[in-house]
Amino acid sequence: MRFAGRTAGRLAAVTIALLAPLLVHAQVGDTGRARAGSPPFAAVVVRVVDGDTVWIQDAANRRARWAKVRIQGIDAPESCQPGGVASREALLRKVMDQRVRVSPLGRDDYGRLLARLSIGPAAADGDVGGWMVKNGQAWSYRFRADAGPYASEQRRARSAQRGLFADPAAEEPREFRKRHGPCPMPARLSVRPGAR
Repeated sequence: MRFAGRTAGRLAAVTIALLAPLLVHAQVGDTGRARAGSPPFAAVVVRVVDGDTVWIQDAANRRARWAKVRIQGIDAPESCQPGGVASREALLRKVMDQRVRVSPLGRDDYGRLLARLSIGPAAADGDVGGWMVKNGQAWSYRFRADAGPYASEQRRARSAQRGLFADPAAEEPREFRKRHGPCPMPARLSVRPGAR
């Protein structure tokens, strides 16, 4: 009896030792399952879809599956909209293959992870969404009477006529989508060689 008790105890200890890393990874390392309230985590941008959407991969586990992220607080031009290509290229230059800090805020209506992205210290243009608006590559995302989190950056960019705001006829993406519908699906762009 005493031998069976020791064996069961050892088996339990070995099982816990083997499963613990998997449980920790499931909590913080699976970028695809991050949700509002999840702690911020480090990731690498592996693809830029457009001016407000990227694909990321867990920085600690480059074999982890990718997750699609919608940058919270901004609305960039659609890829088929005037300014869409420039917006995408600006984001590509800023974040592609960069290590970013992802602060999950929830999911959007399309199932994408909604998050703030930052690179380095926030005081030095580290907030990616703020940087996009400040440089005239996206609008601060408005909702009803709320001018959005980057309203002051948008006012300054408009005043300085940066990027999209150099064109007085620039149309916000939500209005463009109402008038024209969604853009056709773009070809896979900005994927690192050898990536999926």
